[in-house]
Amino acid sequence: MRAEESGDPSGSSSARAGRFITFEGGEGAGKSTQLRRLAERLKNDGIDVVVTREPGGTPTAEAIRSYILSGAAEPLGAEGETILFAAARADHVDQVIKPAIDRGAFVLCDRFIDSTRAYQGADGVDPTFIDQLEALAIGNMRPHLTLMLDLPAEIGLARAAARRGSDGADRFERETIARHEVRRQIFLGIAAREPERCIVIDATREEDDVAADIWQAVVSRLLAQTE
Repeated sequence: MRAEESGDPSGSSSARAGRFITFEGGEGAGKSTQLRRLAERLKNDGIDVVVTREPGGTPTAEAIRSYILSGAAEPLGAEGETILFAAARADHVDQVIKPAIDRGAFVLCDRFIDSTRAYQGADGVDPTFIDQLEALAIGNMRPHLTLMLDLPAEIGLARAAARRGSDGADRFERETIARHEVRRQIFLGIAAREPERCIVIDATREEDDVAADIWQAVVSRLLAQTE
């Protein structure tokens, strides 16, 4: 289901160790925009950067993404969706994330394990079940840094609606503000429990201000360690 574990995921023979950065948060938090901005800045510093997303990143995972976001997987229930996410993640780790980190790249991923905890967790899936699937899907390939972009669910959903224009809402965007606010609190709870990995970024501010805080987090947590 996944590549064999190989010790520390940051292990690399290159001069700069590979690093894995994930962007998490609710709908409309600006993850994709900020991920792109960070990727451009890292590339300008001569760093090998891989940009990817979940679910997705490989042909198989992208097919699973389309199936889930269309709503076709809803009849399978929350547990069934969780299994599909795990299958997509296992392929993604094997085919994209682990090889890139092994060669010394910085991998920037739009959503990862915390989105499953927040989204499927809010839908009532047993946390132990989520943890077991996570262990199977990713092994020790855990993020070195997770940027939690935080904003009230009502603001995020309004931004998401403006972004998609006349396009229809996806499987998750259709859900209630109350459900999304529950997910927001789960994200914040994860960050509070894992401060060594997670940094909460106030995403209600101007794009440039958010980007500045993200860059400072990356410099302080990762770049100083890879020189």
